[in-house]
Amino acid sequence: MTFELTGLAGKVAIVTGAGRMRSIGRPIAVELARAGCDVVITGTGRAPSNYPADEQAAGWRDIESVADEIRALGQRALPLVSDIADADAVDALLAQTIVEFGRVDIVVNNAGAARGPDRFNVVDLEPAEWRKVIDVNLNGTFLLSRAVAKYWLAVEQPGCIVNISSVGGKIAGAGTAAYSASKAAIHALGAAMAAELGPNGIRVNAICPGIVDTSRLDDIDRGEHWERLRHIIPMRRHGTGEDIANMCVYLCSDQGSWITGQAINVDGGQLTIR
Repeated sequence: MTFELTGLAGKVAIVTGAGRMRSIGRPIAVELARAGCDVVITGTGRAPSNYPADEQAAGWRDIESVADEIRALGQRALPLVSDIADADAVDALLAQTIVEFGRVDIVVNNAGAARGPDRFNVVDLEPAEWRKVIDVNLNGTFLLSRAVAKYWLAVEQPGCIVNISSVGGKIAGAGTAAYSASKAAIHALGAAMAAELGPNGIRVNAICPGIVDTSRLDDIDRGEHWERLRHIIPMRRHGTGEDIANMCVYLCSDQGSWITGQAINVDGGQLTIR
């Protein structure tokens, strides 16, 4: 007998921040499609001149390329440029999803602010950089979660929200105040929403990835420092986007239907606290 995840065929998922080739969002969108979902994927509409070298060499087309992968699996895809930190843009995203597919069942809040200008000690952190991280990571998650939950309540439909957070929201290391605060707040937001919406069959969870090898970490030299990071992971390897996607698909399936309000570490054993 083969164990299979069920309950995803015919569902519609929104996955934000899903346009990068080496990422977490792309494999989440693709694996949800493989499980039977039609998928709405969002990106920021970044200019091709800003793509990493490997994306440029591959002729990558951001969310359009991911949409092609989803369609190749026999599922429908709707790629949309959207700013999840803007309430009107979020409402438009949800409205377009309903017009195109007639429903939405799953939301994966994966979009995140770029690394770099926020990675300073608090006394040196510019307020504008703090606001940018909070606007995208936390406010964006709040706005889309709020909008889709209101829709589900109005049509009396169950649903599933998965917030892609980070072990950084629990470790809260030096020089990561804005990022860590935004991720810790996502845990609290999700737990509160899970308590509020559980009676309506709406589940809300967070996944907390550890060190995942994506283009987001390309500011880290892949030499000696990268190897040192690998050795702080008990399983002695960096994570992949597929590692996170596997947990996400499980949480959205029938088999994950009694899990809500959690912030689950997927990190190769790096962190062993809740």
